[in-house]
Amino acid sequence: MEPKDFLRKLGLKTKNAGTWTGRESISGSARSLNSHSPVDNQFIGSVSITTRKQYDEVIDRAQEAFKVWRKMPAPKRGEIVRQYGEVLRQYKDPLSRPVSYEMGKSLQEGFGEVQEMIDICDFAVGLSRQLYGLSMHSERPGSPHV
Repeated sequence: MEPKDFLRKLGLKTKNAGTWTGRESISGSARSLNSHSPVDNQFIGSVSITTRKQYDEVIDRAQEAFKVWRKMPAPKRGEIVRQYGEVLRQYKDPLSRPVSYEMGKSLQEGFGEVQEMIDICDFAVGLSRQLYGLSMHSERPGSPHV
């Protein structure tokens, strides 16, 4: 599979928006960051660099969205996270390849990175049915509590 093939499957272009609200991109940045593969030094694509104003807008929208999210019953939130996990499963191959190609990792490491996201979704879905008021430490040192 050619590098550009998996990028197209993901809807990525040569130039991509870097500031997203989760639903839409926010334009306004004139600067971009170019990505080249350490595998063959080929240009992969570019992404716009988020400005402070764009960042503040995304944070404001996220805070508003959280007001709705926090009132949603945990099982319904879990169902949404389950759907994210299913999309990750569906796109595991095309998501794994750019991780490998852009970072110079083996393809198996790329698959592992995506599988970890799937595993986190599955874990969170299970927790959405087990709300006992407990908190757990992250398995990653220095990460905030879950």
